[in-house]
Amino acid sequence: MKILLNPAYFPDIATFSTIAQHEVCWEVQDNFQKQTYRNRAYICNDRGRHMLSIPIQHVGNKKGRLNKDVKLDNTYEWQRQHWRTLKTAYRTSPFFEFYEDEIAPLYEKQYDYLLDYNLLTIETICDCIQLDMPTEKTVVYDADREGFFDGRFLVNPKGKLNFEQEEYNQVFSDRNEFSRNTSVLDLLFNEGTNALSYLKNQKLSFLNA
Repeated sequence: MKILLNPAYFPDIATFSTIAQHEVCWEVQDNFQKQTYRNRAYICNDRGRHMLSIPIQHVGNKKGRLNKDVKLDNTYEWQRQHWRTLKTAYRTSPFFEFYEDEIAPLYEKQYDYLLDYNLLTIETICDCIQLDMPTEKTVVYDADREGFFDGRFLVNPKGKLNFEQEEYNQVFSDRNEFSRNTSVLDLLFNEGTNALSYLKNQKLSFLNA
């Protein structure tokens, strides 16, 4: 089954489990929507669930802006802040030092477009876990694309997702409950070389709806 997905910022585990288990085509012709995983991700720190948000350039009251045209707002040092937050949250995790050199470059060079940056974060994770990066992209927008399962809803954090995720040991599990469906970074830093096997073994009930 081929799945249509939106590229997100270090996607959540449900999305990355989908990438690991199915053939994927990236939706790159849709309109940008606020308050989605396109420019936000959730990690775990000592206080529990924590959101990382990428600032974007706003263009007046223009509506219907294509996602591929959205530019990053690099006047704010968000990359420095995100990397510092990740280091603070995961420096004691089992695999942070193992993958640090692969992840750090994404926070050292400035990028122009959100879509390109998101695809690069996904490609970086694929390289880390030795998974082939999906390369197929849409060429036109189609609200009801025939021959594909529409997984574009996964980029929207609103609504309850039918995802029975296996628990794994998170850094601050001694003080916080297990935080479900965080960014794949949380899985990578905690499970490391076991991450791909974990992703392939998750039950994706939300694809049977």
